[in-house]
Amino acid sequence: MRRADRLFQIVQFLRGSRLLTASNLAERLEVSERTIYRDIADLQSTGVPIDGEPGIGYIMRSGFDLPPLMFTRDEIVALVTGARMVKAWGGSKMIEAAEEALVKIETILPEKDRSRVGSAKIFAPEMGLQAETRKTIDRCEAAIDARDILSFAYEDQTGSATQRQVQPLGLWFWGKTWTLVAWCELREDFRMFRLDRIFGLAKTGLKYTPAPERSLAEILRKIETKYGKQ
Repeated sequence: MRRADRLFQIVQFLRGSRLLTASNLAERLEVSERTIYRDIADLQSTGVPIDGEPGIGYIMRSGFDLPPLMFTRDEIVALVTGARMVKAWGGSKMIEAAEEALVKIETILPEKDRSRVGSAKIFAPEMGLQAETRKTIDRCEAAIDARDILSFAYEDQTGSATQRQVQPLGLWFWGKTWTLVAWCELREDFRMFRLDRIFGLAKTGLKYTPAPERSLAEILRKIETKYGKQ
């Protein structure tokens, strides 16, 4: 957890005038008590009204609230545009997350800025991406996160199919086409697979161990070496 996120969580835990010890906070945030002492001191120094001391506990005086989340007009347009693009071209779970994120952003924006969320004039028409491809996006994303080795049949541009077993590393979006970037165990090299040419996608039940020579960073390095930085 980033330190900024941890400080935010400490404030959330202390809301409602709840008395919590450094030990309580350390256990919840999975850090040492010494770290909590430092964080509390830093919050107090910035004006957060936290009372208490080590060995007794901490409590936040009522009436304190975090300032509303502030975005510039351009930042709001960028967030809305990104969410609309995900809804048009993302996986099913991405779509749900994008919609929920927009609701949360609109809820915590100051009143004068809320209308900007719905008034952005940049759109991404929802067309061209098949429902099955959306499901494949979700399944590949989950496999990347879990380091699951996948198997599938892959058709090339001529229609010829080969059976592949891969270590999924990332998903790349090329405008209208998604590709799975993976280490192909058949070719013993990096490969990119168009998701709309993948059939019979399944988990093998095996996990892979990350290795520098088979990492996303390594394939990016090779691309930069071959084509230069774009």
